[in-house]
Amino acid sequence: MPGKDRELEAIGSIITLLLPLEEDERSRVLEYVLKRLQLATVRAPATTEREETGATSSMARPITDIRSLTAEKQPRSANEMVALIAYYLSELAPEGERSDTVNPEIIRRYFKMAGFPLPSVLRNILPNASAAGYLQNVSRGEYRLNPVGYNLVVHGLPRSGSPGPSSKSSRSTRRSKNTSRRKR
Repeated sequence: MPGKDRELEAIGSIITLLLPLEEDERSRVLEYVLKRLQLATVRAPATTEREETGATSSMARPITDIRSLTAEKQPRSANEMVALIAYYLSELAPEGERSDTVNPEIIRRYFKMAGFPLPSVLRNILPNASAAGYLQNVSRGEYRLNPVGYNLVVHGLPRSGSPGPSSKSSRSTRRSKNTSRRKR
């Protein structure tokens, strides 16, 4: 029984230290401690007043694959999709799939798994996403999600407006806008 007493004492100490913190601060502290001790993270589903009354938030459902995350976040461009893939692999993927970096082959595989249209020139997609500010180049052909990309996925998607990639490229859309401006 002495082991149980130590556990209860530790639980009491942790609760005492966490009580003065806000809910999101508690979550961050616990997440950090679990990572620091190399333990699996455990997240209790956050409940809101809406969820208690029966309306569920999309974030309350666990994301199990890239296709589900893509459907939820609705990226509208290849750059947004690359950021989404990098986020999924670094934060949500099962342990065997996790990766802090992405490369062209990974991007190709996950674009297909998500059912997202492949860009016409795949070798440019990672440098383009980096130029857009979502990734950081860590070595030749390897990129890592940066804070801008993380914030895009977590806080910026889905964007308001029409979901999903457009069938026209942005270049042809710009051309048609410029042509219509000239005609005026």
